[in-house]
Amino acid sequence: MTDPRTEPPVVADEIGTLRGFLDFHRETMRWKTAELGATELATRLPPSTMTLGGMLKHLAFVESHWFSVVLVGEQIMAPFDTVDWSADGDWDWHSAAEDTPDQVRSLFDRAVAASDAILDAVLADGGLDALSVGADRRTGERWNLRWVLVHMVEEYARHNGHADLIRESIDGFVGE
Repeated sequence: MTDPRTEPPVVADEIGTLRGFLDFHRETMRWKTAELGATELATRLPPSTMTLGGMLKHLAFVESHWFSVVLVGEQIMAPFDTVDWSADGDWDWHSAAEDTPDQVRSLFDRAVAASDAILDAVLADGGLDALSVGADRRTGERWNLRWVLVHMVEEYARHNGHADLIRESIDGFVGE
């Protein structure tokens, strides 16, 4: 499978570098889950219960949580807005097996598009130093956009490593 990703810029300002790496990691997740059907997206690599479909749905949740809820104080996107999280704190992971591949990919793409629109607006209004509406429940501190972007790169990088292992176990596909 051809690598469709765009490499992050080698020379760029801080915004270009952060966005370049975030986009690269988003594209890596899409690449690692490309061309897989429902059975493959629900495949586990024991003893972990992680699946590639669950990972896509979890990352859609993370996108909406950090950009919509924490950064600008909007409601989390559907279907996450109606979940009883106290009944299943890992609903995003578990429920993905009930979704078709098109549904979970579409959810992920919608979350990324919404996050990018918020990111554009916050960058235009306050730049990387803009503070989130939400605050850390332990410290009460608000995050700046720079921190949120670095956190999102970290979140994707960690899960892309998981995706690498799961994908290789499914069909032998490997890639950085």
